[in-house]
Amino acid sequence: MDGSLAHNNGQLQGPIGQFGQPKQLRPGQIQPDPIGQLDLRDVHVPASAGLWPPAPGWWLLAILLPLVLGLLGRQGWRAWQRRRRRGRILAELDALAALEPGPDLAAGLSALLKRLALSRFPRQQVAALTGEAWLAFLDRTGGNGRFSAGPGRALALGPYAPAAQCDAQALLALARDWIRSNA
Repeated sequence: MDGSLAHNNGQLQGPIGQFGQPKQLRPGQIQPDPIGQLDLRDVHVPASAGLWPPAPGWWLLAILLPLVLGLLGRQGWRAWQRRRRRGRILAELDALAALEPGPDLAAGLSALLKRLALSRFPRQQVAALTGEAWLAFLDRTGGNGRFSAGPGRALALGPYAPAAQCDAQALLALARDWIRSNA
């Protein structure tokens, strides 16, 4: 029980020794103060933090939040523009579907696809393409070989071939697939 205080009829005498007897203090040793005589202060609650200046995390949030919102807004705007452009192009394709199979349909589809390709790819790469080179470009950019060796062949031969050689539904479906993958 070393270090505790002994009580004697309400009086504090000092640390208790080994057998319950008050310890003798050595010369120069300070006797502990009784509890009533200690100069203790009450617990102090720290002052609440003010609103200014904000913590570093708030500064970081103030910088990053507008940046992230701006990037998300930009992506949303671009996606909206792509959907809008795709809708306009598909509406033009639906208008071309009303044409009879033949030279007019093939020429109209080729012009529509060329306009879209010019807006999507570099002009030097697309503008001069005709015939087999045009079909090869369409295959490379989403046609999967169906332009050179499929219904898309009518785009190269259609303006000069009789109407019976053009499968209008397959050609329109192929053009719709290419537009969806590139618009």
